[in-house]
Amino acid sequence: MFHSGQKLESLLAVCSFFTTFIRAECLRRVGWTGCRRMGNFTSSNSGGLTSTACVQLVQEMVSQNCVVIFSKSTCPYCKMAKNVFNEIGANYKVIELDQHNDGRKLQEALAQMTGARTVPRVFINGSCIGGGSDTKQLYKQGRLLPLIEQCSPCCAAEGSSSGHFEPSK
Repeated sequence: MFHSGQKLESLLAVCSFFTTFIRAECLRRVGWTGCRRMGNFTSSNSGGLTSTACVQLVQEMVSQNCVVIFSKSTCPYCKMAKNVFNEIGANYKVIELDQHNDGRKLQEALAQMTGARTVPRVFINGSCIGGGSDTKQLYKQGRLLPLIEQCSPCCAAEGSSSGHFEPSK
C-alpha cells in the first residue's frame, strides 16, 4: 500500500510528465515509443501538428538531448552520422522522419530553423552542426568530441536518452 505522501509524490510526477507535453501542444497527437540510447521517436497517431508545434517539438528535443539526429531510416548519410556516434560511444536521440506521421512538417520546420532541408540534421548541445558529411568531417578533424563534452547540464536531465559524454573504453 502507498502512504498518503507516496500517493501525492506519484500524482505530482504524473502531472509533471503530462504538463511537459501539454506545453508542447503534442500530447493528443504524439504517441511516444520510448527513449532509449539510440532510440527512435515515432508517432502512432495521425498527423496534425501545426508548423508552430513542429518547430516547438524540434526545439524541445534539441534542448533536452545533447545529441539529436533528425534522420530517415534508409538514408546513407543518416547512417554515416549514426555510425560516427556509435564509433565514439556517444548517446544520441534519433527522430526518424520517414516513420513519423508529421515527418514532412518536421523536415520543413528543420529547413526553416537550419536553412537546409536535407537529412540528417545533426544537433549537438542545441546547435545544428550540419549533416552526415559534416559530422564525419568534424570527427576526423578532432572537433566533434569537444562539442559533445561541452553539453549543458540541461541535457543530462533524468529521463533523457543522452547527456554528459563518457567515451567508450
